[in-house]
Amino acid sequence: MPSDLHSVGLSRRQADYGADISAMLLLRRCHSLTRLGHVGTQRYRAAPSLASRAVRLCSSSRDDQRSYQHANNGASWKHIVAGLLTGTGVVLTYGLHHHEVERADAGSSTTVESSRLPVFSHDEVTKHRSLEDGVWVTFKGGVYDITEFVAMHPGGNKILLAAGGALEPFWALYAVHDQDHVLEILSQYKVGELSPEDLKKQEDAKSLDPYSSDPERHPVLRVKCKKPFNAEPPPEILGDSYITPHVLFFKRNHLSVPQVDPASYRLNVEGFPGGALSLSLEDLKTRFPKHTIIATMQCAGNRRSEMNKVKRVNGLNWGITAIGNAKWSGVRLRDVLLAAGFGPEVAKWARHVHFEGLDKDVTGTAYGTSIPINKAISEEGDVLLAYEMNGEDIPSDHGFPVRVVVPGVVGARSVKWLGRIVISAEESSSHWQQHDYKGFSPGTDWKKVDPKSAPAIQELPVQSAITVPADGAVIDRSNETLTVKGYAWSGGGREVVRVDVSLDGGKTWQVAQLRSGDEGQPTEPSPPPGRAWAWKLWELTAPLPPEAEELEIICKAVDNSYNVQPDTIPPIWNLRGLLSNAWHRVKVKVTED
Repeated sequence: MPSDLHSVGLSRRQADYGADISAMLLLRRCHSLTRLGHVGTQRYRAAPSLASRAVRLCSSSRDDQRSYQHANNGASWKHIVAGLLTGTGVVLTYGLHHHEVERADAGSSTTVESSRLPVFSHDEVTKHRSLEDGVWVTFKGGVYDITEFVAMHPGGNKILLAAGGALEPFWALYAVHDQDHVLEILSQYKVGELSPEDLKKQEDAKSLDPYSSDPERHPVLRVKCKKPFNAEPPPEILGDSYITPHVLFFKRNHLSVPQVDPASYRLNVEGFPGGALSLSLEDLKTRFPKHTIIATMQCAGNRRSEMNKVKRVNGLNWGITAIGNAKWSGVRLRDVLLAAGFGPEVAKWARHVHFEGLDKDVTGTAYGTSIPINKAISEEGDVLLAYEMNGEDIPSDHGFPVRVVVPGVVGARSVKWLGRIVISAEESSSHWQQHDYKGFSPGTDWKKVDPKSAPAIQELPVQSAITVPADGAVIDRSNETLTVKGYAWSGGGREVVRVDVSLDGGKTWQVAQLRSGDEGQPTEPSPPPGRAWAWKLWELTAPLPPEAEELEIICKAVDNSYNVQPDTIPPIWNLRGLLSNAWHRVKVKVTED
């Protein structure tokens, strides 16, 4: 599942590209001093310092990371802003991290005393909602004129959503932007103060934090991002159970968790000649047979942290546990599509099935993606519209009341809080389908990346990782033996048939024991060919190598198509840090005590 701070708008590549925009903007502002009025003079009285900073930014070497949209000119910005970059707060974060050291000389000199600025009423601010009339916004009682920023920015049409109003509702959703260095950039555009009367009204009407209704999470989870919430469990806990408890299942949210009333919930199935089919939760439970599968779900960014060690990538710094295995129950997507009108005539033109969630951003854009029709309609595809997870109603963090489960495929396609299904001749046009969750060559950087040159990730490659012992652990030699544990899985329904483990950095190998169940419990029967959706847990107990003071433990999995994990990260490195599946390595110390 996808993501990373990139899905909420703040990403390294956007910040780097924004540094260039910010520099050009600062220069332009300095040149515009002659046409500014009294307010403008106050606002730009630190122009020489800003200009100096802008020159340094422009003359500094460019970072090699750029956004997909920079590589594809203006047309692709429409998608990035509507999806990944949606939200007014985003555009004010440009130029933040890459040149943070450059901020010091401009900080104090750009601050204008509030008492010297004019006071504006809310009505006056609302008159400034276009490039012609100026684009003004308010934030914590201040009034800001961001007209020039909007005019230059390729995502200016989205910035206008907040024109004439407050930034707070936007930054509440994209809370990562409410940081000191972002506020410093915003402060450079301050032109006045909101009247006390209107400020009180605004505070009284302030929108609630959209994340305030998010569910409680287990404190053991290792949080990668709080808003939206993204977290993974500790490795040593993940490997304890063949079926991952939902409280420990990794959480991958792109936006806030929607509150859905199961009584009024409707799933709309569209795109058929006969019209749309609308189904309630009760319809799904009573009109269609219930099916259950055990399937592993893995985020495309699982193990991204290892790619980050080779070269910086863009996305949440996931460890090895953005993966989990659960028992999912619900309705086959195939059955619902047939009930909606899928047949030979539709099969002639239908090529994809789109999914849209009920989680939406401030522009009303829903998280969306699609899968090929052959996966959706196949009896062997086992795609579910699941309403149960591990024998209980799906928890809100995992898609209550209904989510898609596409087994053998990247987690990003298993849309949560499912609200809409559309059958189509074309792939989904959503940002997450067209611009994200794609793999590229190690030699591709943000300057030359073309998202259209790569297909959207569907099936995932073979994977394994060591959950015990942890990297950096200390082993007592008196134990004489060492037990290594982990998980292994392969996408596309391919079954893992072997896991090789080395205790000496890959010089020698031993075969681990595989299991499809918990210790002491009945194991799951062997799946039909092509339908091995669940992971295997594995374990190896072996003598400690004599006199070794440090061990490099390695694991690699092999599936029934004899796909094997690559040995190192560099050949598979990519700018988004996706599909990280090289041999997993941990180093441990061996002591006499």
